[in-house]
Amino acid sequence: MLTKRIIPCLDIKDGRVVKGTCFTDLVDSGDPVELAKRYGEMGADELVFLDITATVDKRKTLVELVSKVGKVLSIPFTVGGGVSELQDVKALLAAGADKVSIGSEAVKNPDFIEEICSELGRQAIVISLDVKKDGITWKVCIDGGRIQTGIDALPFAELMEKKGAGELLVNSLDRDGTKSGYDVELLAEISERVNIPVIASSGAGCKQDFLDAFEKGKVDAVLAARLFHTRELSINDVKNFLNLSDIPIRL
Repeated sequence: MLTKRIIPCLDIKDGRVVKGTCFTDLVDSGDPVELAKRYGEMGADELVFLDITATVDKRKTLVELVSKVGKVLSIPFTVGGGVSELQDVKALLAAGADKVSIGSEAVKNPDFIEEICSELGRQAIVISLDVKKDGITWKVCIDGGRIQTGIDALPFAELMEKKGAGELLVNSLDRDGTKSGYDVELLAEISERVNIPVIASSGAGCKQDFLDAFEKGKVDAVLAARLFHTRELSINDVKNFLNLSDIPIRL
């Protein structure tokens, strides 16, 4: 059985790590290079770096900062934000990223994913899905959650797998920063529909939430930000708890 992964996330705005609630009310959480180094030393399995205002600001991801972060890491490193061209992906991989996360452009132009994956391989591409509950369904949002597309998240997740994506990062706009637990119903629905790894994001409040994401959400990895930034929980705390709960994890 493949081991499950614990992934800290660095949301970047103006070159600093920030964290908010439901993608708003952003608060400074530190220097991205220092935090990245700390997480690498603390046993994180991977790291995600998301330039959360790049798409809205209509600019590219901060490649120089990506390079600085990559130099202090020896674990896999995923970068996203403002990616809209094949050259953007190549530039981020050249700067030290192992994988590139694509969100808004995947929704606007699904064939873009097919183009990238056919040239670079599916292992290089993670699709970031910003999802909001709408009645009994979940709909995809773009531009940092600011625009609702009306697109059903479940068939869209399936489409992304068909286009060649290697992983899905599922962000719940309703749960982000709330500490109310991951949307395990959404995660389970997506996990049952695709055969590529699913990463849970948004809502971690305690160790049990991580376990629920794995057991009930059927995910392959769990991402968290504020709990780790503020040291309310350490990565070792979470891993030891999961290990005692018989979740296969790298200690």
